[in-house]
Amino acid sequence: MPMLSEDSGLHETLALLTSQLRPDSSHREEMGFLRDVFSERSLSYLMKIHEKLRCYERQSPTPVLHSAVALAEDVAEELQAASAHGDERELLQLLATPHLRAVLMVHDTVAQKNFDPVLPPLPDNIDGEFEEESVKIVRLVKNKEPLGATIRRDEHTGAVVVARIMRGGAADRSGLVHVGDELREVNGVAVLHKRPDEISQILAQSQGSITLKIIPATQEGDRFKESKVFMRALFHYDPREDRAIPCQEAGLPFQRRQVLEVVSQDDPTWWQAKRVGDANLRAGLIPSKQFQERRLSYWRAVGALPSPPSLRKPPYDQPCDPETCDCDGHLKGHYVAGLRRSFRLGCRERPGSSQDGKAPVGSESLELPTYEEVARYQPQPGERPRLAVLIGSLGARLQELKQKLVAENPQRFGVAVPHTTRPRRSHEKEGVEYHFVSRQAFETDVQHSRFLEHGEYQEHLYGTSLGAVRAVAARNKVCVVDVQPEALKQLRTSEFKPYVVFVKPAVQEKRKTPPPFPACEDAAALPDEEQQDVAASAAYVEQCYGHLVDAVLVREDLPGACAQLRALLERLGTDAQWVPISWVR
Repeated sequence: MPMLSEDSGLHETLALLTSQLRPDSSHREEMGFLRDVFSERSLSYLMKIHEKLRCYERQSPTPVLHSAVALAEDVAEELQAASAHGDERELLQLLATPHLRAVLMVHDTVAQKNFDPVLPPLPDNIDGEFEEESVKIVRLVKNKEPLGATIRRDEHTGAVVVARIMRGGAADRSGLVHVGDELREVNGVAVLHKRPDEISQILAQSQGSITLKIIPATQEGDRFKESKVFMRALFHYDPREDRAIPCQEAGLPFQRRQVLEVVSQDDPTWWQAKRVGDANLRAGLIPSKQFQERRLSYWRAVGALPSPPSLRKPPYDQPCDPETCDCDGHLKGHYVAGLRRSFRLGCRERPGSSQDGKAPVGSESLELPTYEEVARYQPQPGERPRLAVLIGSLGARLQELKQKLVAENPQRFGVAVPHTTRPRRSHEKEGVEYHFVSRQAFETDVQHSRFLEHGEYQEHLYGTSLGAVRAVAARNKVCVVDVQPEALKQLRTSEFKPYVVFVKPAVQEKRKTPPPFPACEDAAALPDEEQQDVAASAAYVEQCYGHLVDAVLVREDLPGACAQLRALLERLGTDAQWVPISWVR
């Protein structure tokens, strides 16, 4: 191996090391990994920058002058006074360009080491009113951002104290203000007899530097207890509409299904959190899980919670009509087992069914949805695929969508073969169209909760068993099931790790021009009454079960919806996903 001199730079060392890597039968993967890392162009650039900085440190250069901007202005005045020609005119134009002027200003800033903001001097009239107390004068520099602290009035002493420090805010970054500190003055204005909202207004209107006169808390414990917890929000939140929040400007708005990083749970009522993926590093206030549950309980008790929309029809997607529900599942020459859903029709016709427009039975056990702790789940090679679950509102036509997906990708996707007690027909095969079982065996499995869904149609029992779902996953295929939303509770386990897709048809405003293609699936072409039913059904499912959904698919046409669904499910095997933390422990 060639020798390196003492003057060899890190970049040369790295290049030489890369050239010496040779495949090794016992460490082939490690060698390949090292070669890829060392060959990265970005790493090479970083090494060159590192060498330049080391060279700069050794040379310790000093600026020739500290006022390049003033020199450039003098030169420009001389050139303007004289009759500039040729090179002189070009130099004058260069000196007038904003980019060069900016470079010269940066040069002067570095040369003068003028990095810190200029603060006004401390006030001279610090009187002796706090002789027996330790007083701290804190001067903070903030731009247009909030100060990042909330205040409250102590019930016993009447003092104005710091209630909380927001992570990432100006007060937090300074390290000079702590929870429990007593606030006496803001920019020379005494705050002892002012209301907290008046003080907040003074702080909000202050720009540049803010001078605080503080009596430190008696005991300053740890500034923050590290608390990095990820929560999926199960409700929408807008702090501007929350009258209970201590400071609306400090609140963090979020949408349902958004993942939040909770950075502080010190306050039992108001947590501090950030939206995952948000460029804003400052934390905001969100209601804690306990506080939000108490509020929801109260609102439910007084009838203040919004009720699901009233429906004239069953709220969910229906498979097919009785005349066609037992048709074979053929599409493009492929037979797709387990696509017939006669039992769902039986469930629809039975009295007391959950699809009669009343509140869903399953939602009672999922009451008070607030937050769900989640963690990143990365699929591992050889691991069974996650279960793909479709739920749909009226007009979603899930059965057709599932048929097309499986028929076009039979090696990747599969469906569970259902069970039935009806006699086998001459053209049917056991385990292909159905698993044919006796009524006694079927009812025994029902008693042991072995069915995902089951029902009765024309005096025969039909159902999809959990064993049939497991059989598809055992063949390393993504099992695609479409169920009524009430079945989600049974499927949300670490075994199945279901990925729930809510499919709803596109409902648009009335068009002034007809759709370009007569066969286009367009909900806007439906009569007004049916459009209202479709929209109400989608709102119903979203309100009652939206917190259990991972993705929403708006179906405009079958090919487009199938392509969207396939893209969603393909990512399940490669991309990391947020799942309930109990699934990965």
